Amino acid sequence: MTAPTAGAARTVARRPIALGLRVVIAVCVVTSAVVHLILWNDGMKSVDVVGPAFLLNGIGGLVLGVLLLVWRSVWPLLGAIGFGAATLGAFVIATTVGLFGVQSRWEGTNEWISAITEALAIVLGIVAIVVERRMVAAARPTAV
Repeated sequence: MTAPTAGAARTVARRPIALGLRVVIAVCVVTSAVVHLILWNDGMKSVDVVGPAFLLNGIGGLVLGVLLLVWRSVWPLLGAIGFGAATLGAFVIATTVGLFGVQSRWEGTNEWISAITEALAIVLGIVAIVVERRMVAAARPTAV
């Protein structure tokens, strides 16, 4: 039996970090999704284009949250980054020039919760990809 290599030891040490990042990202995505479902139910469902988008955002965020936890691929992480960027980007457009006739404002608890969790999904998604890629690289045997 051989002793574990330094690369393997680093990989084992990074696993809890990678899993922790995925859990936090899933919480961020699901939180944003729930906020959008609440807003959809509280009146956005009657708004053309944006109402259905809120519903799809909510359902998609719930699915993505589960995928982040059960599918150990880079794809859910990329999905979380895209989810955060698209959702936060749409909100910024809605607060500046308007989006499909909807003009929003940076006020209210729901708006801030969504914006913060979406920004975190973007940043932490990038961090998680870096951490997981380093785990893969560290686990590869080195040529002698």
